[in-house]
Amino acid sequence: MLERTGRRRMRSHGDGVQRQRSLPGSALGRPVKAAKPVETAGEAVRRIPSDACVAIGGSGAGHAIPDILLRHLGDRHRKAGSPTGLTLLHPFGVGDQRSKGLQQAAVPGMYRRVIGGHWSMAPRMAQLAAENRFAAYCLPAGVMVQLFHCAAAGSPGWFSHAGLNTFVDPRLEGGRLNSKAREDLVEYVERDGKPWLFYKTIPIDVSLIHAWEADTSGNLSMRHEAGFWHNCALAQAARASNGLTIAVARKIVPRGSIDPRSVHVPGCFVDVLVVDEDQGQTYQTEFEPSFCGEARMPDDGFESMPFGPRKVIARRAAQEIAPGAVINVGFGIPDGVLDVAREQGIADLVTSTIEHGQFGGVPAGGLDFGAVYNPEAILETGHMFDFYHGRGVDQAFLGFLQIDRAGNVNVSRLGSRIIGVGGFIDIVQKAGKVVFCGTLSIRAATEIRDARLTYVRRGAPKLVRKVAQVTFSADYARANGQEVLYVTEAAVFRLARDGVVLEEIAPGVDPEADLFPQLGFRPRISGELKRMPAAMYRPDSLPGSLFPAFGT
Repeated sequence: MLERTGRRRMRSHGDGVQRQRSLPGSALGRPVKAAKPVETAGEAVRRIPSDACVAIGGSGAGHAIPDILLRHLGDRHRKAGSPTGLTLLHPFGVGDQRSKGLQQAAVPGMYRRVIGGHWSMAPRMAQLAAENRFAAYCLPAGVMVQLFHCAAAGSPGWFSHAGLNTFVDPRLEGGRLNSKAREDLVEYVERDGKPWLFYKTIPIDVSLIHAWEADTSGNLSMRHEAGFWHNCALAQAARASNGLTIAVARKIVPRGSIDPRSVHVPGCFVDVLVVDEDQGQTYQTEFEPSFCGEARMPDDGFESMPFGPRKVIARRAAQEIAPGAVINVGFGIPDGVLDVAREQGIADLVTSTIEHGQFGGVPAGGLDFGAVYNPEAILETGHMFDFYHGRGVDQAFLGFLQIDRAGNVNVSRLGSRIIGVGGFIDIVQKAGKVVFCGTLSIRAATEIRDARLTYVRRGAPKLVRKVAQVTFSADYARANGQEVLYVTEAAVFRLARDGVVLEEIAPGVDPEADLFPQLGFRPRISGELKRMPAAMYRPDSLPGSLFPAFGT
Protein backbone atom coordinates (compact mmCIF):
# COMPACT_ATOMS: atom_id res chain seq x y z
CA MET A 1 0.00 0.00 0.00
CA LEU A 2 1.38 3.36 -0.99
CA GLU A 3 1.33 6.29 1.41
CA ARG A 4 0.23 9.60 0.02
CA THR A 5 2.80 12.27 0.78
CA GLY A 6 0.99 15.41 -0.20
CA ARG A 7 -2.09 16.97 -1.69
CA ARG A 8 -3.37 16.11 -5.13
CA ARG A 9 -1.82 17.91 -8.06
CA MET A 10 -4.54 19.21 -10.31
CA ARG A 11 -4.71 20.55 -13.82
CA SER A 12 -7.39 22.37 -15.73
CA HIS A 13 -9.08 20.70 -18.70
CA GLY A 14 -10.34 24.00 -20.05
CA ASP A 15 -13.94 23.47 -18.86
CA GLY A 16 -13.49 24.77 -15.34
CA VAL A 17 -13.16 21.23 -13.98
CA GLN A 18 -10.01 20.39 -12.09
CA ARG A 19 -8.54 16.92 -12.46
CA GLN A 20 -5.49 15.16 -11.13
CA ARG A 21 -2.44 14.48 -13.25
CA SER A 22 -1.42 10.89 -12.59
CA LEU A 23 -3.62 8.13 -13.94
CA PRO A 24 -2.70 4.45 -14.26
CA GLY A 25 -3.21 2.86 -17.64
CA SER A 26 -4.62 5.96 -19.28
CA ALA A 27 -3.04 5.33 -22.70
CA LEU A 28 -4.77 2.91 -25.03
CA GLY A 29 -1.52 1.92 -26.70
CA ARG A 30 -1.79 -0.30 -29.76
CA PRO A 31 -5.30 -1.26 -30.90
CA VAL A 32 -6.53 -4.55 -29.48
CA LYS A 33 -8.74 -6.83 -31.57
CA ALA A 34 -11.99 -7.32 -29.66
CA ALA A 35 -14.37 -10.28 -29.64
CA LYS A 36 -17.12 -7.91 -28.53
CA PRO A 37 -18.21 -5.17 -30.93
CA VAL A 38 -16.45 -1.88 -30.24
CA GLU A 39 -18.41 1.11 -31.47
CA THR A 40 -18.42 4.85 -31.15
CA ALA A 41 -20.89 6.30 -28.68
CA GLY A 42 -22.97 7.62 -31.57
CA GLU A 43 -23.17 4.18 -33.18
CA ALA A 44 -23.99 2.48 -29.88
CA VAL A 45 -26.91 4.73 -28.91
CA ARG A 46 -28.49 4.16 -32.33
CA ARG A 47 -29.16 0.64 -31.09
CA ILE A 48 -31.62 2.01 -28.48
CA PRO A 49 -35.15 1.62 -29.88
CA SER A 50 -38.15 3.81 -29.16
CA ASP A 51 -40.38 2.69 -26.25
CA ALA A 52 -37.45 0.89 -24.57
CA CYS A 53 -36.84 0.87 -20.81
CA VAL A 54 -33.33 2.25 -20.30
CA ALA A 55 -31.45 2.03 -16.97
CA ILE A 56 -28.35 4.05 -16.09
CA GLY A 57 -25.58 2.80 -13.84
CA GLY A 58 -23.34 4.83 -11.56
CA SER A 59 -24.06 7.77 -9.33
CA GLY A 60 -23.84 11.48 -8.79
CA ALA A 61 -21.27 13.72 -10.42
CA GLY A 62 -19.51 11.22 -12.64
CA HIS A 63 -19.09 8.13 -10.47
CA ALA A 64 -19.16 5.40 -13.15
CA ILE A 65 -21.69 7.42 -15.16
CA PRO A 66 -21.71 6.46 -18.89
CA ASP A 67 -21.55 10.15 -19.69
CA ILE A 68 -20.55 9.88 -23.33
CA LEU A 69 -23.62 7.73 -24.03
CA LEU A 70 -25.97 10.24 -22.40
CA ARG A 71 -24.46 13.05 -24.46
CA HIS A 72 -24.88 11.16 -27.73
CA LEU A 73 -28.36 9.95 -26.80
CA GLY A 74 -29.48 13.55 -26.34
CA ASP A 75 -27.75 14.60 -29.57
CA ARG A 76 -29.43 11.79 -31.48
CA HIS A 77 -32.90 12.90 -30.43
CA ARG A 78 -32.19 16.58 -31.08
CA LYS A 79 -30.99 15.76 -34.63
CA ALA A 80 -33.22 12.84 -35.63
CA GLY A 81 -36.21 13.07 -33.29
CA SER A 82 -35.63 9.55 -32.00
CA PRO A 83 -35.82 7.52 -29.87
CA THR A 84 -39.16 8.42 -28.29
CA GLY A 85 -41.37 6.93 -25.60
CA LEU A 86 -38.46 5.85 -23.40
CA THR A 87 -38.79 4.80 -19.79
CA LEU A 88 -35.69 5.93 -17.91
CA LEU A 89 -34.47 4.50 -14.58
CA HIS A 90 -31.72 5.97 -12.39
CA PRO A 91 -31.42 5.23 -8.65
CA PHE A 92 -29.02 8.06 -7.82
CA GLY A 93 -28.48 11.57 -9.12
CA VAL A 94 -26.87 11.74 -12.56
CA GLY A 95 -25.09 15.01 -13.33
CA ASP A 96 -23.08 17.93 -12.02
CA GLN A 97 -26.03 20.38 -11.80
CA ARG A 98 -24.63 22.21 -14.84
CA SER A 99 -23.86 20.48 -18.14
CA LYS A 100 -23.06 16.81 -17.63
CA GLY A 101 -24.97 13.61 -17.00
CA LEU A 102 -28.69 13.74 -17.65
CA GLN A 103 -28.47 17.46 -18.32
CA GLN A 104 -27.30 16.40 -21.80
CA ALA A 105 -30.23 14.03 -22.33
CA ALA A 106 -33.00 16.20 -20.86
CA VAL A 107 -34.76 16.52 -24.19
CA PRO A 108 -38.54 17.15 -24.42
CA GLY A 109 -40.33 14.42 -26.33
CA MET A 110 -37.84 11.61 -25.68
CA TYR A 111 -39.42 10.12 -22.56
CA ARG A 112 -42.75 8.62 -21.65
CA ARG A 113 -41.79 7.91 -18.05
CA VAL A 114 -38.81 8.68 -15.79
CA ILE A 115 -38.28 6.96 -12.44
CA GLY A 116 -35.44 8.49 -10.46
CA GLY A 117 -34.12 8.15 -6.96
CA HIS A 118 -32.53 11.61 -6.97
CA TRP A 119 -33.27 14.44 -9.38
CA SER A 120 -31.46 17.63 -8.39
CA MET A 121 -28.13 16.73 -10.03
CA ALA A 122 -29.86 17.27 -13.40
CA PRO A 123 -32.05 20.38 -13.00
CA ARG A 124 -33.23 20.32 -16.63
CA MET A 125 -34.67 16.85 -16.20
CA ALA A 126 -36.29 17.87 -12.91
CA GLN A 127 -37.79 20.91 -14.65
CA LEU A 128 -39.25 18.73 -17.42
CA ALA A 129 -40.85 16.60 -14.71
CA ALA A 130 -42.27 19.68 -12.99
CA GLU A 131 -43.66 20.81 -16.37
CA ASN A 132 -45.49 17.48 -16.75
CA ARG A 133 -43.57 16.54 -19.93
CA PHE A 134 -43.59 12.86 -18.93
CA ALA A 135 -44.80 10.67 -16.08
CA ALA A 136 -42.34 11.28 -13.26
CA TYR A 137 -41.77 9.18 -10.15
CA CYS A 138 -39.34 9.11 -7.25
CA LEU A 139 -38.49 5.87 -5.46
CA PRO A 140 -35.78 5.23 -2.85
CA ALA A 141 -32.42 4.49 -4.45
CA GLY A 142 -31.93 1.28 -2.51
CA VAL A 143 -35.35 0.03 -3.54
CA MET A 144 -34.52 0.73 -7.19
CA VAL A 145 -31.23 -1.18 -6.92
CA GLN A 146 -33.09 -4.12 -5.37
CA LEU A 147 -35.58 -3.98 -8.26
CA PHE A 148 -32.67 -4.38 -10.68
CA HIS A 149 -31.86 -7.63 -8.90
CA CYS A 150 -35.52 -8.64 -9.12
CA ALA A 151 -35.49 -7.94 -12.87
CA ALA A 152 -32.32 -10.00 -13.23
CA ALA A 153 -33.89 -12.90 -11.31
CA GLY A 154 -37.26 -12.77 -13.06
CA SER A 155 -39.05 -11.88 -9.82
CA PRO A 156 -42.35 -9.96 -9.96
CA GLY A 157 -41.24 -7.47 -7.34
CA TRP A 158 -39.86 -6.76 -3.91
CA PHE A 159 -41.45 -6.47 -0.47
CA SER A 160 -39.94 -3.86 1.83
CA HIS A 161 -40.67 -1.64 4.79
CA ALA A 162 -38.64 1.12 3.10
CA GLY A 163 -40.99 3.97 2.27
CA LEU A 164 -43.84 3.15 4.66
CA ASN A 165 -45.65 6.30 5.87
CA THR A 166 -43.63 8.49 3.46
CA PHE A 167 -44.63 10.05 0.15
CA VAL A 168 -43.61 6.78 -1.53
CA ASP A 169 -46.41 4.95 0.30
CA PRO A 170 -49.47 4.68 -2.01
CA ARG A 171 -51.62 5.81 0.92
CA LEU A 172 -49.90 9.18 0.50
CA GLU A 173 -48.49 9.86 -3.00
CA GLY A 174 -47.16 6.53 -4.23
CA GLY A 175 -43.93 8.18 -5.36
CA ARG A 176 -45.75 10.20 -8.02
CA LEU A 177 -44.25 13.59 -8.87
CA ASN A 178 -46.74 14.99 -11.39
CA SER A 179 -50.22 14.50 -12.82
CA LYS A 180 -49.01 12.34 -15.72
CA ALA A 181 -47.82 9.73 -13.22
CA ARG A 182 -51.01 7.67 -12.99
CA GLU A 183 -49.63 4.15 -12.92
CA ASP A 184 -49.32 2.39 -9.56
CA LEU A 185 -45.69 1.34 -9.05
CA VAL A 186 -46.12 0.58 -5.34
CA GLU A 187 -48.77 -1.40 -3.46
CA TYR A 188 -49.53 -1.39 0.27
CA VAL A 189 -49.99 -4.91 1.61
CA GLU A 190 -50.19 -6.64 4.97
CA ARG A 191 -48.56 -10.00 5.52
CA ASP A 192 -48.38 -11.94 8.79
CA GLY A 193 -49.92 -8.95 10.53
CA LYS A 194 -47.21 -6.52 9.37
CA PRO A 195 -47.41 -3.67 6.84
CA TRP A 196 -45.26 -3.83 3.70
CA LEU A 197 -44.81 -2.02 0.45
CA PHE A 198 -44.66 -4.15 -2.68
CA TYR A 199 -42.58 -2.58 -5.43
CA LYS A 200 -43.28 -3.96 -8.90
CA THR A 201 -40.38 -5.08 -11.04
CA ILE A 202 -39.77 -3.00 -14.16
CA PRO A 203 -38.17 -5.08 -16.95
CA ILE A 204 -35.08 -3.44 -18.45
CA ASP A 205 -34.46 -3.42 -22.19
CA VAL A 206 -31.20 -1.43 -22.27
CA SER A 207 -28.53 -0.96 -19.59
CA LEU A 208 -25.96 1.82 -19.94
CA ILE A 209 -22.96 1.29 -17.66
CA HIS A 210 -19.37 2.47 -17.19
CA ALA A 211 -16.31 0.52 -16.07
CA TRP A 212 -12.65 1.36 -15.67
CA GLU A 213 -11.50 -1.20 -18.21
CA ALA A 214 -12.81 -4.02 -20.37
CA ASP A 215 -11.08 -6.96 -21.96
CA THR A 216 -11.72 -8.07 -25.52
CA SER A 217 -14.38 -10.54 -24.31
CA GLY A 218 -16.32 -7.77 -22.58
CA ASN A 219 -15.33 -8.60 -18.98
CA LEU A 220 -15.53 -5.37 -17.01
CA SER A 221 -13.39 -4.23 -14.08
CA MET A 222 -14.10 -1.38 -11.65
CA ARG A 223 -10.72 -1.70 -9.94
CA HIS A 224 -9.77 1.99 -10.13
CA GLU A 225 -13.27 3.34 -9.55
CA ALA A 226 -14.37 4.76 -6.21
CA GLY A 227 -17.08 2.09 -5.94
CA PHE A 228 -18.67 -0.85 -7.71
CA TRP A 229 -22.27 0.42 -7.81
CA HIS A 230 -24.83 -1.91 -9.46
CA ASN A 231 -23.40 -2.63 -12.90
CA CYS A 232 -23.68 -6.40 -12.74
CA ALA A 233 -27.33 -6.37 -11.67
CA LEU A 234 -28.15 -3.97 -14.51
CA ALA A 235 -26.38 -6.08 -17.12
CA GLN A 236 -28.05 -9.25 -15.82
CA ALA A 237 -31.46 -7.52 -15.83
CA ALA A 238 -31.06 -6.55 -19.49
CA ARG A 239 -29.97 -10.10 -20.36
CA ALA A 240 -33.04 -11.51 -18.56
CA SER A 241 -35.23 -9.41 -20.89
CA ASN A 242 -33.24 -10.40 -23.99
CA GLY A 243 -32.14 -6.78 -24.01
CA LEU A 244 -28.92 -4.88 -24.54
CA THR A 245 -26.03 -3.77 -22.34
CA ILE A 246 -23.73 -1.04 -23.64
CA ALA A 247 -20.60 -0.64 -21.54
CA VAL A 248 -18.22 2.33 -21.65
CA ALA A 249 -14.63 1.68 -20.57
CA ARG A 250 -11.51 3.82 -20.39
CA LYS A 251 -9.54 1.20 -22.26
CA ILE A 252 -9.69 -2.29 -23.73
CA VAL A 253 -7.08 -4.86 -22.72
CA PRO A 254 -6.38 -8.38 -24.00
CA ARG A 255 -8.56 -11.23 -22.84
CA GLY A 256 -7.24 -12.79 -19.64
CA SER A 257 -5.26 -9.74 -18.55
CA ILE A 258 -7.79 -8.71 -15.88
CA ASP A 259 -7.50 -10.57 -12.59
CA PRO A 260 -10.75 -12.59 -12.39
CA ARG A 261 -11.23 -11.31 -8.85
CA SER A 262 -11.41 -7.81 -10.32
CA VAL A 263 -14.07 -8.66 -12.92
CA HIS A 264 -17.30 -7.09 -11.71
CA VAL A 265 -19.39 -7.81 -14.82
CA PRO A 266 -18.72 -11.00 -16.79
CA GLY A 267 -18.42 -10.47 -20.52
CA CYS A 268 -21.38 -12.73 -21.34
CA PHE A 269 -23.68 -9.99 -19.98
CA VAL A 270 -22.13 -7.25 -22.15
CA ASP A 271 -23.15 -6.70 -25.79
CA VAL A 272 -21.30 -3.60 -26.99
CA LEU A 273 -18.18 -1.74 -25.85
CA VAL A 274 -17.50 1.98 -26.18
CA VAL A 275 -14.13 3.51 -25.33
CA ASP A 276 -13.92 6.83 -23.49
CA GLU A 277 -10.37 7.27 -22.25
CA ASP A 278 -11.06 10.83 -21.04
CA GLN A 279 -13.55 10.02 -18.28
CA GLY A 280 -12.12 10.09 -14.78
CA GLN A 281 -13.26 8.70 -11.47
CA THR A 282 -15.64 11.65 -11.17
CA TYR A 283 -16.39 14.75 -13.23
CA GLN A 284 -13.91 16.77 -11.19
CA THR A 285 -11.29 14.20 -10.14
CA GLU A 286 -9.53 12.23 -12.84
CA PHE A 287 -7.83 9.84 -10.44
CA GLU A 288 -7.49 9.89 -6.67
CA PRO A 289 -5.70 6.68 -5.61
CA SER A 290 -6.99 6.83 -2.05
CA PHE A 291 -10.57 6.49 -3.38
CA CYS A 292 -9.92 2.93 -4.58
CA GLY A 293 -7.28 1.60 -2.18
CA GLU A 294 -4.24 2.22 -4.38
CA ALA A 295 -2.83 4.60 -1.74
CA ARG A 296 -3.78 6.28 1.52
CA MET A 297 -4.34 9.96 2.05
CA PRO A 298 -2.24 11.07 5.05
CA ASP A 299 -3.92 12.84 7.93
CA ASP A 300 -2.42 16.18 6.92
CA GLY A 301 -4.00 15.81 3.47
CA PHE A 302 -7.46 16.65 4.81
CA GLU A 303 -8.68 20.19 5.24
CA SER A 304 -10.57 20.93 8.44
CA MET A 305 -14.09 22.25 8.28
CA PRO A 306 -13.89 26.03 8.76
CA PHE A 307 -15.27 27.40 12.00
CA GLY A 308 -18.76 28.83 11.76
CA PRO A 309 -22.42 27.87 12.27
CA ARG A 310 -22.13 24.75 10.09
CA LYS A 311 -19.22 23.48 12.16
CA VAL A 312 -21.14 24.21 15.35
CA ILE A 313 -23.93 21.98 14.05
CA ALA A 314 -21.48 19.22 13.14
CA ARG A 315 -19.84 19.50 16.56
CA ARG A 316 -23.12 19.18 18.44
CA ALA A 317 -24.20 16.25 16.27
CA ALA A 318 -20.82 14.53 16.79
CA GLN A 319 -21.48 14.51 20.54
CA GLU A 320 -24.12 11.87 19.82
CA ILE A 321 -21.61 9.40 18.33
CA ALA A 322 -21.42 6.18 20.32
CA PRO A 323 -18.19 4.15 20.60
CA GLY A 324 -18.19 1.16 18.28
CA ALA A 325 -21.24 2.35 16.35
CA VAL A 326 -21.78 1.69 12.66
CA ILE A 327 -22.97 5.02 11.29
CA ASN A 328 -24.08 6.67 8.08
CA VAL A 329 -23.33 10.28 7.20
CA GLY A 330 -25.18 12.21 4.53
CA PHE A 331 -24.14 14.93 2.11
CA GLY A 332 -23.37 18.48 3.29
CA ILE A 333 -23.32 19.43 6.97
CA PRO A 334 -23.67 15.79 8.13
CA ASP A 335 -20.38 14.74 6.55
CA GLY A 336 -18.76 17.36 8.81
CA VAL A 337 -19.61 15.08 11.73
CA LEU A 338 -16.75 12.79 10.74
CA ASP A 339 -14.47 15.77 10.29
CA VAL A 340 -15.14 16.72 13.91
CA ALA A 341 -14.67 13.12 15.01
CA ARG A 342 -11.28 13.07 13.29
CA GLU A 343 -10.24 16.29 15.03
CA GLN A 344 -11.24 14.78 18.37
CA GLY A 345 -9.34 11.56 17.71
CA ILE A 346 -12.43 9.33 17.89
CA ALA A 347 -13.11 8.68 14.18
CA ASP A 348 -11.29 5.33 14.28
CA LEU A 349 -13.57 4.16 17.10
CA VAL A 350 -16.65 4.05 14.86
CA THR A 351 -17.35 2.54 11.45
CA SER A 352 -18.69 5.02 8.94
CA THR A 353 -20.64 4.03 5.84
CA ILE A 354 -22.22 5.70 2.85
CA GLU A 355 -24.89 4.17 0.64
CA HIS A 356 -22.60 3.80 -2.37
CA GLY A 357 -20.94 0.81 -0.72
CA GLN A 358 -17.97 2.03 1.32
CA PHE A 359 -17.10 1.20 4.93
CA GLY A 360 -14.64 3.28 6.92
CA GLY A 361 -12.53 6.16 5.71
CA VAL A 362 -13.52 9.78 5.16
CA PRO A 363 -16.36 10.65 2.75
CA ALA A 364 -15.34 13.07 0.01
CA GLY A 365 -17.23 16.35 0.01
CA GLY A 366 -18.88 18.46 -2.65
CA LEU A 367 -19.50 16.88 -6.04
CA ASP A 368 -17.11 14.05 -5.16
CA PHE A 369 -19.58 12.76 -2.54
CA GLY A 370 -20.05 9.08 -3.26
CA ALA A 371 -16.31 8.49 -2.99
CA VAL A 372 -14.42 7.86 0.25
CA TYR A 373 -10.81 8.56 1.09
CA ASN A 374 -9.08 5.51 2.61
CA PRO A 375 -12.06 3.13 2.65
CA GLU A 376 -11.61 -0.10 4.59
CA ALA A 377 -14.05 -2.06 2.41
CA ILE A 378 -16.10 -1.45 -0.73
CA LEU A 379 -19.25 -3.43 -1.52
CA GLU A 380 -21.68 -3.31 -4.40
CA THR A 381 -24.56 -0.98 -3.60
CA GLY A 382 -27.03 -3.84 -3.42
CA HIS A 383 -25.11 -5.43 -0.54
CA MET A 384 -24.93 -2.10 1.31
CA PHE A 385 -28.67 -1.63 0.96
CA ASP A 386 -29.23 -5.18 2.22
CA PHE A 387 -27.53 -3.99 5.41
CA TYR A 388 -29.50 -0.75 5.61
CA HIS A 389 -32.83 -2.48 4.94
CA GLY A 390 -32.11 -5.37 7.27
CA ARG A 391 -30.35 -4.64 10.52
CA GLY A 392 -29.73 -0.98 9.77
CA VAL A 393 -27.01 1.34 11.03
CA ASP A 394 -26.74 2.21 14.70
CA GLN A 395 -26.77 5.93 13.98
CA ALA A 396 -27.57 8.07 10.93
CA PHE A 397 -26.54 11.72 10.53
CA LEU A 398 -28.61 13.30 7.76
CA GLY A 399 -29.68 16.73 6.53
CA PHE A 400 -33.12 18.30 6.27
CA LEU A 401 -35.01 20.90 4.25
CA GLN A 402 -38.08 21.12 6.48
CA ILE A 403 -39.21 19.80 9.86
CA ASP A 404 -42.82 20.11 10.99
CA ARG A 405 -44.36 20.28 14.44
CA ALA A 406 -45.14 16.54 14.38
CA GLY A 407 -41.46 15.78 13.71
CA ASN A 408 -41.81 14.77 10.05
CA VAL A 409 -38.89 15.70 7.78
CA ASN A 410 -38.85 16.73 4.12
CA VAL A 411 -35.70 16.47 2.00
CA SER A 412 -37.30 15.60 -1.33
CA ARG A 413 -39.38 18.52 -2.63
CA LEU A 414 -39.90 22.26 -2.17
CA GLY A 415 -42.82 23.70 -4.11
CA SER A 416 -42.34 22.83 -7.77
CA ARG A 417 -38.67 22.04 -7.22
CA ILE A 418 -38.13 18.27 -7.40
CA ILE A 419 -35.11 17.07 -5.44
CA GLY A 420 -35.60 13.37 -4.73
CA VAL A 421 -34.44 11.10 -1.94
CA GLY A 422 -31.41 9.07 -3.05
CA GLY A 423 -30.73 6.59 -0.27
CA PHE A 424 -32.28 8.74 2.49
CA ILE A 425 -35.38 6.61 3.07
CA ASP A 426 -33.46 3.34 2.80
CA ILE A 427 -31.02 4.51 5.47
CA VAL A 428 -33.27 6.27 7.91
CA GLN A 429 -36.06 3.75 8.47
CA LYS A 430 -33.97 1.09 10.21
CA ALA A 431 -31.41 3.33 11.92
CA GLY A 432 -31.44 3.00 15.68
CA LYS A 433 -30.81 6.71 16.18
CA VAL A 434 -31.26 9.54 13.70
CA VAL A 435 -29.65 12.96 14.04
CA PHE A 436 -30.89 15.53 11.53
CA CYS A 437 -28.39 18.33 10.95
CA GLY A 438 -29.09 21.72 9.38
CA THR A 439 -29.36 25.44 9.83
CA LEU A 440 -32.37 26.76 11.73
CA SER A 441 -33.68 28.94 8.91
CA ILE A 442 -33.12 29.96 5.30
CA ARG A 443 -30.83 32.90 4.40
CA ALA A 444 -30.28 34.00 7.98
CA ALA A 445 -27.10 35.89 8.91
CA THR A 446 -25.34 35.01 12.16
CA GLU A 447 -22.33 36.16 14.10
CA ILE A 448 -20.33 34.17 16.64
CA ARG A 449 -18.34 36.27 19.09
CA ASP A 450 -17.15 35.58 22.62
CA ALA A 451 -18.71 32.10 22.47
CA ARG A 452 -22.16 33.56 21.82
CA LEU A 453 -24.39 33.26 18.77
CA THR A 454 -26.35 36.27 17.58
CA TYR A 455 -28.61 36.78 14.57
CA VAL A 456 -27.75 39.75 12.40
CA ARG A 457 -30.66 38.88 10.11
CA ARG A 458 -33.46 36.41 10.69
CA GLY A 459 -34.25 33.81 8.07
CA ALA A 460 -37.33 32.12 6.64
CA PRO A 461 -38.52 29.10 8.63
CA LYS A 462 -37.32 25.58 7.92
CA LEU A 463 -39.30 24.37 10.92
CA VAL A 464 -42.84 24.65 9.57
CA ARG A 465 -46.35 23.65 10.59
CA LYS A 466 -46.54 20.99 7.87
CA VAL A 467 -43.81 19.72 5.57
CA ALA A 468 -44.33 19.95 1.80
CA GLN A 469 -43.59 16.23 1.45
CA VAL A 470 -43.07 13.50 4.04
CA THR A 471 -39.67 11.91 3.46
CA PHE A 472 -39.24 10.86 7.10
CA SER A 473 -42.27 9.83 9.13
CA ALA A 474 -42.32 10.74 12.81
CA ASP A 475 -45.17 8.28 13.44
CA TYR A 476 -43.12 5.46 11.89
CA ALA A 477 -40.11 6.44 14.01
CA ARG A 478 -42.12 6.48 17.22
CA ALA A 479 -43.75 3.13 16.44
CA ASN A 480 -40.32 1.58 15.91
CA GLY A 481 -38.65 3.14 18.94
CA GLN A 482 -36.17 5.31 17.07
CA GLU A 483 -34.39 8.08 18.94
CA VAL A 484 -34.52 11.28 16.85
CA LEU A 485 -32.72 14.61 17.33
CA TYR A 486 -32.84 17.77 15.22
CA VAL A 487 -29.62 19.78 15.59
CA THR A 488 -29.23 23.40 14.44
CA GLU A 489 -26.74 26.17 15.21
CA ALA A 490 -29.21 27.81 17.60
CA ALA A 491 -31.12 24.95 19.21
CA VAL A 492 -31.51 21.21 19.60
CA PHE A 493 -34.94 19.59 19.37
CA ARG A 494 -36.02 16.03 20.15
CA LEU A 495 -38.86 13.90 18.83
CA ALA A 496 -41.28 13.15 21.66
CA ARG A 497 -44.69 11.46 21.79
CA ASP A 498 -46.43 14.79 21.22
CA GLY A 499 -44.10 16.12 18.50
CA VAL A 500 -40.99 18.30 18.50
CA VAL A 501 -39.63 19.45 21.87
CA LEU A 502 -37.02 22.18 22.38
CA GLU A 503 -34.25 20.81 24.63
CA GLU A 504 -31.19 23.05 24.15
CA ILE A 505 -30.46 26.59 23.03
CA ALA A 506 -27.22 28.24 22.04
CA PRO A 507 -25.42 30.69 24.34
CA GLY A 508 -26.55 34.19 23.42
CA VAL A 509 -29.90 33.05 21.97
CA ASP A 510 -33.17 34.10 23.57
CA PRO A 511 -36.03 31.76 22.62
CA GLU A 512 -38.67 34.48 22.46
CA ALA A 513 -36.61 37.12 20.65
CA ASP A 514 -34.35 35.03 18.44
CA LEU A 515 -35.71 31.52 18.06
CA PHE A 516 -39.51 31.50 17.85
CA PRO A 517 -39.75 34.32 15.28
CA GLN A 518 -37.84 32.05 12.87
CA LEU A 519 -40.13 29.05 13.41
CA GLY A 520 -43.43 28.27 11.72
CA PHE A 521 -44.82 26.87 14.97
CA ARG A 522 -44.15 27.14 18.69
CA PRO A 523 -42.63 23.89 20.00
CA ARG A 524 -43.11 22.59 23.48
CA ILE A 525 -40.18 23.60 25.70
CA SER A 526 -38.55 20.94 27.83
CA GLY A 527 -38.79 21.46 31.56
CA GLU A 528 -35.02 20.91 31.62
CA LEU A 529 -34.03 23.36 28.88
CA LYS A 530 -30.22 23.50 28.64
CA ARG A 531 -27.60 25.77 27.12
CA MET A 532 -25.42 24.18 24.44
CA PRO A 533 -21.75 24.07 25.57
CA ALA A 534 -19.99 27.40 25.09
CA ALA A 535 -16.84 25.59 23.93
CA MET A 536 -18.58 24.65 20.69
CA TYR A 537 -18.84 28.34 19.83
CA ARG A 538 -15.09 28.91 20.03
CA PRO A 539 -12.69 28.08 17.17
CA ASP A 540 -10.39 26.14 19.51
CA SER A 541 -10.49 22.36 19.64
CA LEU A 542 -13.20 20.92 21.85
CA PRO A 543 -12.30 19.57 25.27
CA GLY A 544 -12.46 15.81 25.60
CA SER A 545 -14.99 16.21 28.41
CA LEU A 546 -17.66 16.87 25.75
CA PHE A 547 -17.20 13.27 24.56
CA PRO A 548 -17.39 11.38 27.87
CA ALA A 549 -18.43 8.08 26.23
CA PHE A 550 -14.97 7.89 24.67
CA GLY A 551 -13.13 8.60 27.92
CA THR A 552 -11.13 11.44 26.34
